[in-house]
Amino acid sequence: MPAVTTSFADTALAVLQAIAGPIYVLAQGALVVYTAHRWTQLRPAVPVPHPASPSGGDLPVVTVQLPVYDEPLVVERLIEAAASLDWPAERLEIQVLDDSDDETVAIAAAAVARLRACGVDVTHVRRGSREGFKAGALAHGLVLARGSLVAVFDADFVPPREFLRALVPHFADPRVGLAQARWGHLNRGASALTEAQAVMLDAHFRLEHAARARAGLFLNFNGTAGLWRRACIESAGGWSHDTLTEDLDLSYRAQLAGWRFVYDDALVVPAELPSSMTAFLSQQRRWAKGSIQTARKILPALFAAPLPARLKWEGALHLTANAAYPLLLVLSLALPVVLGAPPIAGPVPVWALQVALLLAGLVPVAAFLARSQSGERVGVHTIAHRVASAMVLCTGLCLNNSRAVLEGLAGPVGNWERTPKTGERGASGAVPTRRSVPATVRPAGRSELALAALFAAAFATAATAGELRALPFLAVLVAGFAWVGAAALAPALRRPVAR
Repeated sequence: MPAVTTSFADTALAVLQAIAGPIYVLAQGALVVYTAHRWTQLRPAVPVPHPASPSGGDLPVVTVQLPVYDEPLVVERLIEAAASLDWPAERLEIQVLDDSDDETVAIAAAAVARLRACGVDVTHVRRGSREGFKAGALAHGLVLARGSLVAVFDADFVPPREFLRALVPHFADPRVGLAQARWGHLNRGASALTEAQAVMLDAHFRLEHAARARAGLFLNFNGTAGLWRRACIESAGGWSHDTLTEDLDLSYRAQLAGWRFVYDDALVVPAELPSSMTAFLSQQRRWAKGSIQTARKILPALFAAPLPARLKWEGALHLTANAAYPLLLVLSLALPVVLGAPPIAGPVPVWALQVALLLAGLVPVAAFLARSQSGERVGVHTIAHRVASAMVLCTGLCLNNSRAVLEGLAGPVGNWERTPKTGERGASGAVPTRRSVPATVRPAGRSELALAALFAAAFATAATAGELRALPFLAVLVAGFAWVGAAALAPALRRPVAR
């Protein structure tokens, strides 16, 4: 009987390895398509030529929209920064689009009243419901707006005084529908988590945005720190809430309608990065799910449009970029199974193919992240540490974001989850203490910790069997899932302290 059982187990393992092998290779090959694309995005941004700035009576009326929802720690800072923009008072309108249900309403109302008494044209706009979430608030405000240009800032951003002076000149070209600024980081050095996020965002703006702008490809509005031409929004169909990434959706509809977007890398708008893992995971879920929803909606129109093939295919890669997360997850889960599989006969050894694919997938991403730090004036050691942290964090995200991608492929739009803010300004900056962040702990992290344990066991098995080529990848998997899992679960394990 034991011999029969052993034989059955060996047969089952052989069948599992036969299935997992092709899946592993296919997932690895598909992932390389996304990662190798980074080779085309390694050149940093170049200064954007600015037309002559309008003056006097030629200045357009600008509406600044501030969509907020339950942001008591940062809403006052946001309103005051918007009121400080360098623009003639009679040509500047500020809308606080407040859908809040908490003390944010009173704080915003007080700030608005104080600024109105000083002659600032600022209004506190309240709707009867939160229908359409952020997109609904922006659309509602646009109906009431008087500006021909519309700036949008999320609650965690602090627009610099020169924002309008820097971006308005781009609209001298009547084809320009949007000018997007680069995001900065108020609390970059607060923790390893915020440092890793900063690297990821730097790569997106300094390299990815810059590469698309330089090549005449489609850009995307990042939801904040951008200036729209009102006619562009309206001619593209306006704000829509049938996806969770209304910014990406409107961006593609506007460019398909013939509008041109500008990215200004020289203008930096600082913002607060999510300081907790639960807040970061919530933000990433929304972005990943919404991008896939937008891909479902936009891709048919994109491929049917009379556009160059390179623009269509690059747009498809852009819209489906989050598909890399489920591919990485499948690859990771298949790896422990294929480690013990017998070599497949062929002209190229399997180990050589694996090494080649690993290099093709790993090196472009590492180079992409490292290149984005070239303007930070830090040493090689610091850059290497930042890049390693970002890559480990991205790996640990793949379960969270894979779920979001699958939800984006089918099902309802879902709830627009806000990312909690704290008002922090860095490792040594002051954090407001008069109010506290609502304690909305969402249990998470258990699945990531289970995967960390699984890959730790695979690491030990591979080391014992002499499968040394798999150890670096397995180590990154263990570190990534352990970091994300432990940091996400920690709030649920904390006990309230009695006074």
